[in-house]
Amino acid sequence: MHLGPVALGGLFLDWFVLWWLYFRGRVHDVRTEPVVNAVQIEHAALLKAAAVAALVLAGFLAGFSPPLVASVGAAVLLITRTRDPHLVYEEVDWGLLVFFVGLFLIVGGAENAGLTRHLLGLGERFNLQHLGVFTLVTAILSNVVSNVPAVMLLKSLVSQFANPHSAWLILAMASTLAGNLTITGSVANIIVVERAQKEAVITFFDYFRIGLPVTLLTLLFGWLWLSWIQ
Repeated sequence: MHLGPVALGGLFLDWFVLWWLYFRGRVHDVRTEPVVNAVQIEHAALLKAAAVAALVLAGFLAGFSPPLVASVGAAVLLITRTRDPHLVYEEVDWGLLVFFVGLFLIVGGAENAGLTRHLLGLGERFNLQHLGVFTLVTAILSNVVSNVPAVMLLKSLVSQFANPHSAWLILAMASTLAGNLTITGSVANIIVVERAQKEAVITFFDYFRIGLPVTLLTLLFGWLWLSWIQ
């Protein structure tokens, strides 16, 4: 209810920026001949995956533990699998997993060493209680250490705010949308860029050209919306 409108508005802003920078004023040919898809779709497997996904989503909405629900859903898919597990493991990007684990190790080590408390202490001088300032700090930190580790760093600070509920909403909104600024802002961005290499090389500037206006517009919209409904 709080962040759904931000997500929908953000999708529209994403489309608008992409249209304005790449498709405005261009005429595109429409392919009229049908494309033959050689991939055979296993309808039974697709139906099973859709049913499990629906049950997992229902479990989230019902308030059950998200890690438990996700683990049970994954276990059901693995137990009832019809594909060779080796084919699944070949699709795992182990390099990205190691990179992600390394981020958590570095953030955890910095927190245990007291470095994060020192940095957050400096940040408190800029009145982080203000939702606009907290949005900006979250966005910057999310692109320094990636958005998920940034949440790990800021979560201990949120509980000290005068209005923790609003702070959590801002943290969820800003850390997610700030991941659109640069390729390294979110691990999901890195996955997409690596997967696209065979068909299109996306440089840091190519992504940043889109990421900057998208991030600024969506963060501004999210901050204004959350400030208005509080």
